[in-house]
Amino acid sequence: MFEFVITAKNNRARAGVFSTPHGELVTPVFAPVGTQATVKTLTPDHLKDISASLVLSNTYHLYLRPGDELVRDMGGLHKFMQWHRPMLTDSGGFQVFSLAQTRKIDEDGVTFKSHIDGSTHRFTPEKSIAIQENLGADIIMAFDECADPNDHAYIQKAMRRTHRWAERSLKAKTRLDQALFGIVQGGVNPALRTESAKFIASLDTPGIAIGGLSVGETKQQMHETLDVVTPLLPENKPRYLMGVGTPEDLINGVLRGVDIFDCVLPTRLARHHSAFAPDGRLNLMNASFARDERPIDESCDCYACQTFTRAYIRHLIVAKELLAGTLISIHNLRALIRLMEQIRVYIADGSFEGRAPELLNQWSNNAKRKMVNG
Repeated sequence: MFEFVITAKNNRARAGVFSTPHGELVTPVFAPVGTQATVKTLTPDHLKDISASLVLSNTYHLYLRPGDELVRDMGGLHKFMQWHRPMLTDSGGFQVFSLAQTRKIDEDGVTFKSHIDGSTHRFTPEKSIAIQENLGADIIMAFDECADPNDHAYIQKAMRRTHRWAERSLKAKTRLDQALFGIVQGGVNPALRTESAKFIASLDTPGIAIGGLSVGETKQQMHETLDVVTPLLPENKPRYLMGVGTPEDLINGVLRGVDIFDCVLPTRLARHHSAFAPDGRLNLMNASFARDERPIDESCDCYACQTFTRAYIRHLIVAKELLAGTLISIHNLRALIRLMEQIRVYIADGSFEGRAPELLNQWSNNAKRKMVNG
């Protein structure tokens, strides 16, 4: 059911197809994040229109509200949120990591306090899997411990606990229609990442996630870590780099053999009036756009760019109309999905590695000149 077929390679970059019960994922792929069973400000039809093929939702948040059993009783996430393409849920491990002031970790699991009302809860590998089985996503994650990459003394302990929790997650899993991915940890320590990659690969899960990156390390450390990890992972399994999603990160990840990405960045930027464009991220709040008749990006095929001017979107922002966030979110997500479509074409024709410096230069300039005129 969860077959992964590589359709083209260009050095370490791969294009492929991953089969799921709700359709095929053509990789490399970027997934919008729908933390609470919705991609903020967008409907499922918006996502279909921009050719999104995978959406991520959050185990921790949905467990707290509305409750995983309620979602199960409503037919599972796909029916509940009316998204009938592939879905992925994380394990809740990263959210627990982010609750550093209110959590307590032991060998069996993690006790933490809800960010909503302060109530006390406990996650174990078995509990995380039970929640994800209730939610019903196509791809689910083993429960892991995401440690501070700068806490070198603790990383090894957390990594080996993650390995034991991965084994427990596998034993707890009962649904055959869900693909469980193990998660590689180990901070930015090459020896620990090597150990973790080999261990997680030995579990023979349908895919493998790479966690614990984009959590405070440098870009160079991220790239060096991927250079260590991906060559150790099975060729016939998709590789998912968790929580990483700047355009430069996507390009660099694909260069290093990553297949799946997700990030909140595009919609978060949109809610702060920032849009991807060829001449840098645009701060559409700026007065210089008040009479600008151009779309956000003249090369973009999204609804926002095909229909509205920068002047109109700026007016919505100034008037505090919610439509502004919707239109910029449509554009920002489509920009990353278009980038992945372009990369897949380049992998297929064998030109991606040669074109990558040009793409990186374009998008790096975008980042360096972010908030143009802002």
